[in-house]
Amino acid sequence: MQRAIQLALLGLGNVAPNPMVGCVIVHHDTIIGEGWHKEYGKPHAEVNAIESVVNQDLLKESTVYVSLEPCSHYGKTPPCADLLIEKQVKKVVVANLDTNPLVAGKGLEKLKNAGIEVETGILEKEARALNKRFFTFMEKRRPYILLKWAETSDGFVARKDYDSKWISNAHSRTLVHKWRTEEQAIMIGTNTALYDNPQLNVRDWSGKNPVRILIDKDLKVPPHFYLFDQTQKTLCYNLVKNEENHNLAFIRLDADNFLDNLLQDLFERKIQSILVEGGSFLISKLLEKNYWDEARVFVASQTFQEGIVAPNLCRKPFYIEDIQGDTLFYYSNLS
Repeated sequence: MQRAIQLALLGLGNVAPNPMVGCVIVHHDTIIGEGWHKEYGKPHAEVNAIESVVNQDLLKESTVYVSLEPCSHYGKTPPCADLLIEKQVKKVVVANLDTNPLVAGKGLEKLKNAGIEVETGILEKEARALNKRFFTFMEKRRPYILLKWAETSDGFVARKDYDSKWISNAHSRTLVHKWRTEEQAIMIGTNTALYDNPQLNVRDWSGKNPVRILIDKDLKVPPHFYLFDQTQKTLCYNLVKNEENHNLAFIRLDADNFLDNLLQDLFERKIQSILVEGGSFLISKLLEKNYWDEARVFVASQTFQEGIVAPNLCRKPFYIEDIQGDTLFYYSNLS
């Protein structure tokens, strides 16, 4: 199962809104097949693992280890539970049950009804941590929200004029571009857009660009800014208009419960995770409403003396890392 979880992680950034899944097939204590879900809409882990087995006759005497309950419904691909039944595998060992209502135990029920031995709960905690985005999305019915910011050693995220370039070092900024490839979307507010004119794409790493999310209630951000260049999918949440173009959507929400409505809309659009890159006002609002699951905070050695005060998490980090002189603090809000 450790190997299945290890394989599943290879799908990070490519399979959402599906979960990451790894699969290992064992015949008499020997691994004869491996696979993982590589890309959304493409074959699942069980399919790839079975296809990797050279001698298919061995499957009838094999145990299949899979990090998440095999699916039981038709989606982009046929049900994996049906494939395991067709191949008449001897036993299936599962780490986590799938909390997607379309599955939710139905996959295991199918296997048991077909006479296949089933075991569950193996490395359950580790597998759930692997798919923290998926489980948050399914159980809280909103995207997994990862907050990120950089602050000076004296606690500021920007100068008084909102200038924030550059607080963290080049190594930290490269790491942030890696993180952008791992989440489905990236979100900022009006002030960050106006003062930084960011591209919010992936430049210092290899991977997919995230969906850009802009909260601009009064549509103050000029149309010639990078965010509106339609080079990648962009959603602009506002109080003014609904309008959709090729790669750009303006989505009008009511002022009441604006953030709640925004997260509901993102859930309906199957946006499973968001990296929130600012600014301080937006992050503070999310913290205030307890709409966050993880935070990663860079603290640099430089000082500003005065400026825009950094958000306050009021809790201890679960991990601290040195990034070539910057200190990176990791926080969790998961129960």
